[in-house]
Amino acid sequence: MLEPRIANIRPEATAGAPDRVDEILAEGTPADLLTHLQQAVGAEQVLSRALDLVRYASDASPYRMVPRAVVVARDTRDVVAVLDTARRQGRTLVFRAGGTSLSGQAQSDDLLVDVRKHWVGVEVLDDGRRVRVRPGTTVGQVNLSLKRHGRVLGPDPASSSVACVGGVVANNSSGMAAGVDYNSYVTVTGMTFVLPNGALIDTTAADAEERFAAAAPELSAGLRRIKEEIEADQQFVTRIRRKYSIKNTNGYRLDAFLDGDTPLEIFRRLIIGSEGTLAFVAEVVFDTVPLGARHSTGLLVFPTLEAGAAAVPAFVEAGARAVEMMDANTLLLSADKPGAPDTWQDLPTEACGLLVEFRAPDATSLHALTTRARAVTAGLELLTPAEFTSDDVQARFYWKVRESLIAGLSKVRGPQTTLIVEDVCVPPSRIAAACRDVLALQERHGYPGGVAGHAAAGNLHFILALDAASEDDRTRYASFMRELVDLVVHKYDGSLKAEHGTGRNMAPFLETEWGPRAVGLMWRVKELADPDRLLGPGVLLNRDPGANMTNLKTMPAIEGSVNACFECGFCEQVCPSRDLTTTPRQRIALRREMFRQPAGSPLQSALIDGYAYDAVHTCAGDGTCSIACPVGIDTGALMREFRGAAHSRRDEAAALTVAKHWGRAEQAARLALAAGATVGDRVMHSVTHAIRNVVSTELAPAWSNRMPAPAPATLPVTSREGAHAVYFPSCINRIFGNSRHSDRTTSLPEALVAVSRRAGKAVWIPDDVSGACCATVWHSKGYEQGNRYMAREVFDRIWRWTGEGTLPLVVDASSCTQGLVHGILPYLDEARRERHSQLTVIDSVAWAYRELLPQLKVTRHVESAVVHVTCSMQHLGVGDDLIGLAGRLADEVVVPDAMTCCAFAGDRGLLHPEFSASATSREAAEVRSHPASAHLSANRTCEVGMEEATGAVYESVIFLLEQTTRD
Repeated sequence: MLEPRIANIRPEATAGAPDRVDEILAEGTPADLLTHLQQAVGAEQVLSRALDLVRYASDASPYRMVPRAVVVARDTRDVVAVLDTARRQGRTLVFRAGGTSLSGQAQSDDLLVDVRKHWVGVEVLDDGRRVRVRPGTTVGQVNLSLKRHGRVLGPDPASSSVACVGGVVANNSSGMAAGVDYNSYVTVTGMTFVLPNGALIDTTAADAEERFAAAAPELSAGLRRIKEEIEADQQFVTRIRRKYSIKNTNGYRLDAFLDGDTPLEIFRRLIIGSEGTLAFVAEVVFDTVPLGARHSTGLLVFPTLEAGAAAVPAFVEAGARAVEMMDANTLLLSADKPGAPDTWQDLPTEACGLLVEFRAPDATSLHALTTRARAVTAGLELLTPAEFTSDDVQARFYWKVRESLIAGLSKVRGPQTTLIVEDVCVPPSRIAAACRDVLALQERHGYPGGVAGHAAAGNLHFILALDAASEDDRTRYASFMRELVDLVVHKYDGSLKAEHGTGRNMAPFLETEWGPRAVGLMWRVKELADPDRLLGPGVLLNRDPGANMTNLKTMPAIEGSVNACFECGFCEQVCPSRDLTTTPRQRIALRREMFRQPAGSPLQSALIDGYAYDAVHTCAGDGTCSIACPVGIDTGALMREFRGAAHSRRDEAAALTVAKHWGRAEQAARLALAAGATVGDRVMHSVTHAIRNVVSTELAPAWSNRMPAPAPATLPVTSREGAHAVYFPSCINRIFGNSRHSDRTTSLPEALVAVSRRAGKAVWIPDDVSGACCATVWHSKGYEQGNRYMAREVFDRIWRWTGEGTLPLVVDASSCTQGLVHGILPYLDEARRERHSQLTVIDSVAWAYRELLPQLKVTRHVESAVVHVTCSMQHLGVGDDLIGLAGRLADEVVVPDAMTCCAFAGDRGLLHPEFSASATSREAAEVRSHPASAHLSANRTCEVGMEEATGAVYESVIFLLEQTTRD
């Protein structure tokens, strides 16, 4: 069978880095360990290849540890089995969910247990006042479920879209508005956990205390004794209370002994913030907080840090939900962005920004809060007038400014450096002085200055760049950390970790902050709960004074397009291959390990062998990762480069020939669809299977039972005279017709022409549209010559059709719209690129919502509609248009909480059906549980993919618009 060549994946020349993965792992997990684990949980649940071990070696921290095996646990029985195996084999383990930990808590050099893939679930209780959550669920997913009840979780980390609840509870993460009143420690009211000895405890059960005492008698009795010791020393009690009056995630929560009355209640509280070192949390029950659906947001600029800090208490007293402080360096990172005031270009270095947001459930309540806010600002000295807005777009810009510190500094950091995101906390009244001290410390050690934080809580964040391969850089970092610890502890009596957890980088300094007595109690807790030291060795508690300088991650230079990646993991939740093969972060981490290895090493070869399928072929290439990425990296672009580099000159010539005769290819595809409808699915499955075996699974598509009927061979007759726009029916809609399971007889072009005419905005279809394509077919597969030819050919036609840009162009498939707006640009010459800027290309969803709907009368509604927003709609910014349009045509609109890329990606879902099945599994389950009258999108291949996944007929929203606006 012919397969695309993958020699281009091998680095040309590498010498071998000192921290490269040992060749002993080239064969993957050691055989004896693999046997024991497979016997315990089943062969399919153990990831053992070298590629698997390396892709799990990184999290969002500056550390890297390579596990010896990865177990993808399905349920608590698997967790118990792994714990038992580890105990019997003298092994240790770490639990990992989202892998967004910033302090190295999600890494292991022994066993790593993935508790994300099979651990997603949300159950809303008491009309949203409480919620039961599984640990692999992101905070963002939980809040989507709670939003319809007007509630949210209290913890609100900046990484909410990717941070899983398991990690949020394990680290007691808080965020912008949580402070010390709404973090996990305060809002978690119940949990189900597994002790290291395998006992399963549900704290909400009526007999939970008795079960706990019976399952762990020494732990239960020991916790009671520690409580008595602490409470007997009032000075120590006062010290503990004062330490937790501000944010503090350094060490175990000693106030659990003061807040809990029984051993189980104490232990439940101790688990929060224990970073997975005391037990595994299988389920959590939270009390939720009001969402405040309406907002008033302002970004105020003060002349000094002190002036900004002085205003914080007044805003808090006025009812502000969040008060975020930024130094001038942080504001300057966004000074050139659209939406930034011109005055930011010339900000004095002393300036300070406060992002203040008020939230309320209704307009009246919000008006009262805004009135209070204006009363506060009236007496302030500001560099620019105070303005508060309820505009979502402007508010999003303000929040992006606040979040720009990590993105901005990551773009300008030195080559081959990783980022270290630190967070400390001081008494809120001293935040301005602490800001100045941290900025001075950064300057003294040669780090770029930049500080931002949750001002109301006294919580400061700052970022360092580290080249772990440089001895000088390591020395500089170690010196900085020593001075930082001394500053925070001795000058401010603050917390060395406010909300990111102790981790590996602050564990050596735990005793400096807490003293030997408190840390001694923490060690006693660990020994009582985990006497065999199974969980998280080196995390949180570590007697090695140099632990923070061990296992630091080097960042070898790889392909320039992805070098800026600092492995934060923000891309993973939007990646359609995350549950099947690899994610963008893992694709990049694997490349870095290939470059660490000496040329031709067994381990490098093992990684390359698996990379073709696991990284290149199962990448949708849709670029959605670039939207989630703080620095805008499109990992799919690199995968397309690999696909392109694998093509021979003969391949390129063949692709170019197809491009030049695309009209014939369209006709052939329609004939194939018609033949399939005639001979049946079973025959077509057999035929395509045989072809794929002979040709290639990367070139020949499989047949789908949901393959649509062929599109009509002719398009509607239209006239250019009086047309408001040129209509370009995409080639996919000239090939694929309606679903074979639909009784609709009107074609999409017919529907769009009819409804546009009805709205008084007639469209014209050019006579020579056949054979024209947005070039995405060649772009996605990396065919350079075919891509360039078609990009220029279609542009020249569009330029002629639109009268050199005088008429807008309407496109009826969102991926094709994106291709014409963005995809073809790199393949146009300079003259064509200049002309391209004069074109107006409109997606059919935007055309329908913004141009047609205001001119139409909706005469009937469907009862309910499910929508699928495609990746290209997100890139184009028309997803809200689809939802808004559906809302005008249906009584109820369902936007699945689990909606992500369907991975159909043109024909990739036909080349790898398992890819699309994996990507759509959660969304499909949600859709199937909610019967609807219509299932809407606006990209034909994505509609086919969603129909395959759900069994429901998906179609363009244009059909429903035409149907519901007839007289």
